[in-house]
Amino acid sequence: MTRGCFITLEGGEGTGKSTQIGRLAAFLRSRVGEPVVTREPGGSPGAEQIRNLVVNGPPEKWSAQTETLLMYAARRDHIERVIEPALARGDWVICDRFHDSTRAYQGVAGGGDPALIRTLEDHILGRAVPDLTLVLDLPVEEGLARARARGEAEGRFEAKGPVFHEALRQAFLEIAVREPERCVVINASGSADEVAGRIAAAVSNRLAL
Repeated sequence: MTRGCFITLEGGEGTGKSTQIGRLAAFLRSRVGEPVVTREPGGSPGAEQIRNLVVNGPPEKWSAQTETLLMYAARRDHIERVIEPALARGDWVICDRFHDSTRAYQGVAGGGDPALIRTLEDHILGRAVPDLTLVLDLPVEEGLARARARGEAEGRFEAKGPVFHEALRQAFLEIAVREPERCVVINASGSADEVAGRIAAAVSNRLAL
């Protein structure tokens, strides 16, 4: 059986990932069948329990190192129970955040140990490496304003402030520069329809749909 395709969406707060995942799923449905839509942290029952620990509470609740370990505990359960079985069945998987978010949030912006993150990637991801990562990019103030207006922001990370979020934005852009064969930066400004069109064009181009 042909292995499925793994697409991830990344970006800072308020870039519209949740909206665009729904649009992307609809775009793919008529072309490759029903995709598996999931998220991180979370996506499996055990990982969702860890999510509640990570995203709630004061900003200083966890150190970057502790957050990294929690994220990878959740990620491994998610891979084992949801992502890898779906890919093995030949399904397409769309995930709201994945390993690049740990690199950006806990690593660059959070000041965590990049060697620890690389080691965890090597030992935990296995074959579950995205075929395509769409990095939704938006100026920080615009993204945070959108998140607050829609009630989408997870309070603990939003409360880390604009300096953290600017470092986060730059981290995602740097990942895209380092791995252009996997990553495409999507301008997340404009209407949801405009952004969805940019995503559809990028997916069609990269994955020959």
